[in-house]
Amino acid sequence: MTDGTIHRVGLIGAGLRLSLARAVHEREAGALGLDYHYRVLDVDDDPRHADLAMTLARLVERGYRGINVTHPFKKAVVPLVDELSPDARALGAVNTVVFADGRLIGHNTDWFGFARAFETELGDVPRRRVVQLGAGGAGVAVAHAMLRAGVEGLVLLGRDTVAAEASADALRRIHPAVAVRVDRIAALDDQLGTADGVVNATPIGMPAHPGTPVPTELLRQDLWVDDIVYQPMTTELLRDARAAGCRTSGGGGMFVYQAAENLRLFTGVRPDPARMLAHLWEIIESGTQGILAGS
Repeated sequence: MTDGTIHRVGLIGAGLRLSLARAVHEREAGALGLDYHYRVLDVDDDPRHADLAMTLARLVERGYRGINVTHPFKKAVVPLVDELSPDARALGAVNTVVFADGRLIGHNTDWFGFARAFETELGDVPRRRVVQLGAGGAGVAVAHAMLRAGVEGLVLLGRDTVAAEASADALRRIHPAVAVRVDRIAALDDQLGTADGVVNATPIGMPAHPGTPVPTELLRQDLWVDDIVYQPMTTELLRDARAAGCRTSGGGGMFVYQAAENLRLFTGVRPDPARMLAHLWEIIESGTQGILAGS
């Protein structure tokens, strides 16, 4: 039963029409007996939301407890908060803002979500050398999680090597004892030859970006593969990797663990990630994600 507290939270970003954050948050909150309302603020639908300072002020005034932040605002929101968690400060990116006692506190739960999913599904794999495709906002958080998990050498591959090098510099400051290198996407063939694992932190594999970032012929049985895309839950990359005998992990775990941590930060109540993951599978396998996202 609810204790009478109303939890108003939300998500701000662009291109959110297929986001399942609202459905997953509200279903789990209902199971926990919380009076919980999750609003999606998509700047594609209402450009006024792009004024982050005004939007945050309005949400605080309306009694919101916090908001999730996604592309393209994870870095833009940093100077607008009063306090940063250590990981958010180190990464220079925020995906969760908690409103507490008149203060805005920025967190980064992307790295936490990836780390929990990785340890759950691939916790015993070798991690001497890992190749990661993509070094944007989510990519930096994933790389941070990889390095915290004991990866000894990380190669970031990006189309924009200048931006990738900036991300690598940030990671080197946080993890000075680990080798972080940058190379072009075109070097994937050479880089994978001596890698233990490969991580896809790009949008390739999503409905709007179909295909796979790793050619089938580069996959081999002793290579593990982690794909952070969760729509679909089984991407073309994961299908190819499993056919090649690779150990794999998909994006559903990262999405659910970061969502669970967000819900905990907003409410102080600890959710059930296993139940949330089962619900995510239910939504996607039923084909109702478009309906739920737009509801």
